[in-house]
Amino acid sequence: MAKLHVCSLSRLQETVDRTGAKHVVTLLTEAAGVPSPNGILPMQHLKLIASDITAPMEGHILPGAEHVEQLIAFVKAWDRVDPMVIHCWAGISRSTASAYIAASVLNPELDDVHLATRLRAAAPSATPNPRLIALADAILDRKGRMMAAIADIGRGTDAFEGTPFELVYD
Repeated sequence: MAKLHVCSLSRLQETVDRTGAKHVVTLLTEAAGVPSPNGILPMQHLKLIASDITAPMEGHILPGAEHVEQLIAFVKAWDRVDPMVIHCWAGISRSTASAYIAASVLNPELDDVHLATRLRAAAPSATPNPRLIALADAILDRKGRMMAAIADIGRGTDAFEGTPFELVYD
């Protein structure tokens, strides 16, 4: 089984190289301008343009259902032969939410609380974007379980940038 890895933009190429990843998810306000890392084909790089916000804000792009649906489709199409890297600017909010969503899609029987606990253990600074989690919870018909599990782990430790980590979802 291939693995999910999470990192910041500044650690993207290093993480792709270290893990042998062949699929990447980018979540940035200016994602369209981010080139695919060396070794990643353009069709294996999902670029989601969304700001790290939870409510509309002038000059920013609010994450929407279309972003989560694109993420879910990309994850479902992943062959899992090689690892996937999910990153945002700091590797703390949008990327950790997306990794949690991806793991939930890949293993729908996994308990939401157990997965959130794994996320916290792997990434003490993880503070998953609550809007992305709420949208995924609704799309995946989790009846509030994803939102509650993420709320239970609370805000992560303060950090300028998260440390790259692997999220185990089996």
